[in-house]
Amino acid sequence: MPEPKGFFTDTTVCIGCKACQVACHQWNDLPAGHGRSRSELPVLSGNSYDNTGSFSDVNWRHVKFIEQPLTQGPNRVAWLMMSDVCKHCVNAPCLEVCPTGAILRTEFDSVFISEPACNGCRDCVSACPFGVIHMSESRGVAQKCTLCYDRLKNEMVPACAQACPTNSIQFDTIANLKRRAEQRVSQLHREGVRAAHLYGADDKVLGGLNSFYLLVDKPEVYGLPSNPKVPSRSVVQSSFWGIMTAIMTGLGMLFAFRSRTTRSPLDRAETQKPAAGAKERPIT
Repeated sequence: MPEPKGFFTDTTVCIGCKACQVACHQWNDLPAGHGRSRSELPVLSGNSYDNTGSFSDVNWRHVKFIEQPLTQGPNRVAWLMMSDVCKHCVNAPCLEVCPTGAILRTEFDSVFISEPACNGCRDCVSACPFGVIHMSESRGVAQKCTLCYDRLKNEMVPACAQACPTNSIQFDTIANLKRRAEQRVSQLHREGVRAAHLYGADDKVLGGLNSFYLLVDKPEVYGLPSNPKVPSRSVVQSSFWGIMTAIMTGLGMLFAFRSRTTRSPLDRAETQKPAAGAKERPIT
């Protein structure tokens, strides 16, 4: 069986050229999307150079442009650029919640959606903490990066990594990528970039990400959650509080019933006496 494979994305050398997005669209025959109506082409977002805005059913890769103001002078900004994609998580929340088995683990340890088995329930969409999965508007099935599974089967590099001109997106076995990534972090630390760190290379994030990143700021700055959760991890805690709430409600009802049935006959008579000034009805 092949070794697990994936991506290591070095954001420090990303130039925001979007060659990866174009290659992904071309290889997977994805449409360009549309503007406010289906007959219009996409329009400029006004958000830096990020005109796709986010992942979608036709954008399986998304190049982010994060502008940060510089303190050296007014109207000066620095860009953090990052080509984002499905993380192909080791403990994938989408795979866990899929009711039909449409989401599979391939022999390359990637996460793949089998469209014929997808029933369009959207459980995977809400389970993904990275906002990767979207429903196809035309086919009504879940869509995301496949890690170019068809190319991998033919021993080819995924289209996005093949097209990246700066080697920001690197494809290889996970073991090789981790060694390469650790060497790159050490190099940046020696050069004074002390904030450089890896995100998703260890098992702290969903058991590890088969598409992990080198970042130079907090994950939230890049739109990545620091501590995403698998849905099943919250089941025990939620069940505990649900059971406790039911017990407390039952005890409250029991005490209310007991206090009502243990009142003395005098108390009940006082409760049943007519109010002052009220006339008693004659018994006929």
